[in-house]
Amino acid sequence: MTNRILKPNRGVGIIGYGAYVPRYRLPATEITRVWFGGKGGGPVKEKAVAGLDEDVITMSIEAARNAMARAGIDPSDLRAVWVGSESHPYAVKPSSTLVAEAIGAGPSIQAGDWEFACKAGSEALVAAVAMVGAGMGDYALAIGMDTAQGKPGDALEYTAASGGAAYIVGPAENSLAVIQASYSYVTDTPDFWRRAHQIYPEHGQRFTGEPAYFQHVTSAAKTLMEEMGTTPADYAFAVFHQPNTKFPQRAGQLLGFTDEQIKTGLLSPVIGNTYAGAALIGLTAVLDVAKPGDRLLVTSYGSGAGSDSFDILVTDKIEARRDRATKTAEYIARRTEIDYATYARMRGKIEMG
Repeated sequence: MTNRILKPNRGVGIIGYGAYVPRYRLPATEITRVWFGGKGGGPVKEKAVAGLDEDVITMSIEAARNAMARAGIDPSDLRAVWVGSESHPYAVKPSSTLVAEAIGAGPSIQAGDWEFACKAGSEALVAAVAMVGAGMGDYALAIGMDTAQGKPGDALEYTAASGGAAYIVGPAENSLAVIQASYSYVTDTPDFWRRAHQIYPEHGQRFTGEPAYFQHVTSAAKTLMEEMGTTPADYAFAVFHQPNTKFPQRAGQLLGFTDEQIKTGLLSPVIGNTYAGAALIGLTAVLDVAKPGDRLLVTSYGSGAGSDSFDILVTDKIEARRDRATKTAEYIARRTEIDYATYARMRGKIEMG
């Protein structure tokens, strides 16, 4: 097989990036108290919960505005606005058009919503690289954003969280981090799904591990490194999709990365799994502290199943731009603790009438 990795015809990179995490936090102990009599629990401390006036669209707008602030370009320069999510607020009506209009990017723009479970955001990022790399436009906006969808009492409820990130892709010469290549690995592996009209997703219990998450994440990362001629030692940081705390740590170990390389982008213990935004928001935390010359490996995962892996090189433009917007650590520190009843009300888990 040839040309397994994806490389654009012209150099492209991240011009601006931004995260958004809601301030509300549901402690894991609250879920344990309500459903399991206070017994059990795990390494996840708490998760971020969208408020009554927040959804994928409003959170995407906030993240996009942060990305625009760092990019320093006019919104009309964008040629695409793409929103990846598995919890779009409308079944039939795009999130992307609202985001584009709210940030002043429309109407002469390509807009669309993306779906591929938890890698919908990275799928949009690959497409943004392709558009800019092909010369169809100089700038494209890719977003990964989600809201909590765990079934009450299910193990997913501990981690199903809200939040995500936005990335503006543009020419390499103006980028704070060059996207050198990507590789995507997909199979038909039904580990997680939600049929039409179902409220909550279902999952294949332990089947979600070895044949699903680990097979795809490690295959994508290994292939990318083989094609790029790199080893884990060549990267300052590695970010993996984080449905929980154990999976990304285990994936890193299997690939040969150290805990030190992984810990900066590992946000699941404090904000949970932001689904389509999980790997992407982990990358924002890394970009907030990375130094020029640092090389990054980022690998997403989406159930169904597939992974996108990226090789990214940080440039000297990072230091002048990252302070232009709210940093991810600042969003994480800004928290208001809530109880389970408030969480159930905010996320519409109680049907009335």
